[in-house]
Amino acid sequence: MDNMKEKRVAIYARVSTNKKKDDPHYQDTQNQLLQLREYCKREGWQITDEYIDHESGSKADRLQFKKLFEDAGKRKFDVVLFWALDRFSREGALPSLNYLQQLEHYGVYFCSYTEAYLNNMGAFRDVVVSILATIAKQERIRQSERVKAGLERAKKEGKKLGKPKISDTKIEEIKKLRGQGVSIRNIANQVNVSHGTVGNYINE
Repeated sequence: MDNMKEKRVAIYARVSTNKKKDDPHYQDTQNQLLQLREYCKREGWQITDEYIDHESGSKADRLQFKKLFEDAGKRKFDVVLFWALDRFSREGALPSLNYLQQLEHYGVYFCSYTEAYLNNMGAFRDVVVSILATIAKQERIRQSERVKAGLERAKKEGKKLGKPKISDTKIEEIKKLRGQGVSIRNIANQVNVSHGTVGNYINE
């Protein structure tokens, strides 16, 4: 990676709040930060900001995680440095790869402190990005195939797919009650249908 020592770096650290300090898998964010800061110091990188979350990596709405991507889109830094991919995201292979590809789209590099093969910088940058894109594509294909297989199985089992059908009178009543500010729960009770059905017709 050219002029790497002049790059602005954003550090991301995360620890799940459901892990206790005596848990062997527990890792305090301070432990991560010390190592990541020292790494930046050795490389001569400038740390512009640190984004720290204390919650599960399986959640996409982590406040600091979202802020990191907002700032990445504004090119406030050149590289995102994290301790390991499972500290960055634990939403599954495809979402995690999508996040890395999103950084690539923004023109922001990513670097895993403990997983050198995940770094999209240096001579093998194009190879890493190509491999990630291929894996993500294959995961999307498998996901689509699983959905199709599930639908086919449901059809064979005689299950009705799609939105539940209700009478036009009930649909009008649902919309009328919603227009009056009645909650979905109360509408469902009054019209005698499920909450999900009410939501489907309200969102049409």
